[in-house]
Amino acid sequence: MAGYINLIKLSVGTEDLQDMIDWQSNKRAQAPDGLPRHVTRMWPKREAEILKGGSIYWVIKGAIQCRQRIARLDEVIGQDGIRRCAIVLDPKIIRTTSALKRPFQGWRYLKPEDAPPDLSGKAAERDEDIPATLEIALAEIGVL
Repeated sequence: MAGYINLIKLSVGTEDLQDMIDWQSNKRAQAPDGLPRHVTRMWPKREAEILKGGSIYWVIKGAIQCRQRIARLDEVIGQDGIRRCAIVLDPKIIRTTSALKRPFQGWRYLKPEDAPPDLSGKAAERDEDIPATLEIALAEIGVL
């Protein structure tokens, strides 16, 4: 599907993929319809491209480890009266190959050709995740 753009975002405070799953199952992290969401201050200028099939790629412990399809962008007005963007996500978390990423603030655009590929088969279905530190070390030497 051509013409879409992704986002990339640090998952601050997340220790591993299970932490992300646990957080997103919390009502505070959900849109009124129960879908997981992430609320951010800035509204993406490239909204139309994001909604053509984009995903948010999550950086956990220094490496991109998974993605979620972006379902929609909702306006949220905080108690302070400031307009924010809720990035509403498909609840399915898709594991990706690990790709190291330096810390950054907020979110960034990520071109499809620069995104790490999805894991497939047994690698995507494994019950136990590789510890984040080992996965990052393997990514550093080009194994993952």
